[in-house]
Amino acid sequence: MKPTIFTKIINGNIPSHKVYEDEKTFAFLDIHPVTEGHVLVVPKKQVEFIWDLDPSDYQAVMTTVQKVGAHLREALGVPYVGLRVVGVDVPHAHVQIIPFTEASELDYHPDMTAEPDHSALAALAEKIRL
Repeated sequence: MKPTIFTKIINGNIPSHKVYEDEKTFAFLDIHPVTEGHVLVVPKKQVEFIWDLDPSDYQAVMTTVQKVGAHLREALGVPYVGLRVVGVDVPHAHVQIIPFTEASELDYHPDMTAEPDHSALAALAEKIRL
């Protein structure tokens, strides 16, 4: 299986704005966020769909999602944190954690061709890092 962009990020071949890492998972800021603090949690084991993870890896991902999501809510002072598990765009299982204040914010579709503001992302990652 060819390494995905997420595997390359986990391995340090592509830079990222990491907010959390443990033995089985890696969490980093989305460079085209729906809202400020939009984080992706990925298993270190590369599988295309979250449902293909073995139970212990699935549990590790969801434990990280819970930990990071609760932390984002507090660190960013938002009332809500939503999750998306869609399984498209990158063939590597991932859960999106999206902090928000109003449900309408979730309808935003970022310009995927826009150049990310890496200095702002780095500052935010420092603020919310676990």
